[in-house]
Amino acid sequence: QVQLVESGGGLVQAGGSLGLSCAASGSIFSINAMGWYRQAPGKQRELVATISASGVSTYADSVKGRFTISREYAKNTMSMQMNSLKPEDTALYYCYVRLPQRTYWGQGTQVTVSS
Repeated sequence: QVQLVESGGGLVQAGGSLGLSCAASGSIFSINAMGWYRQAPGKQRELVATISASGVSTYADSVKGRFTISREYAKNTMSMQMNSLKPEDTALYYCYVRLPQRTYWGQGTQVTVSS
C-alpha cells in the first residue's frame, strides 16, 4: 500500500503565490513519475505538471512560467510552487505517484484564487 499526503493550498488573491507539497509513503521501491492534476467545478481533470524519475519536468501550457515542480528523491516528496496565480487556477489539486505496478492518488487540496 502507498499513501499520499498533500499539504498547502488555500485562498490567495490573484497575482499571489502558494505552495503545494505531497509526501508518498509505504511500499515504494521505485517511482516512475510524480505530478499534479487539478479539477475545477464542471470541468475535466487536467494534468498540471509532472516530474519524471530522471527529473524532467513538464507543464500544462496554462501554467508554464508560473508553476515550478520539484522533487526530493530521498524522501519521496514533491512540491509545486505556484506564482502569479489567476482566478482560473482555482481548482482541487491532486497529487499522484506512478509506480511500475499502478498509480496512486492523493485526496486533493483546494486552491482558490480570488480576483
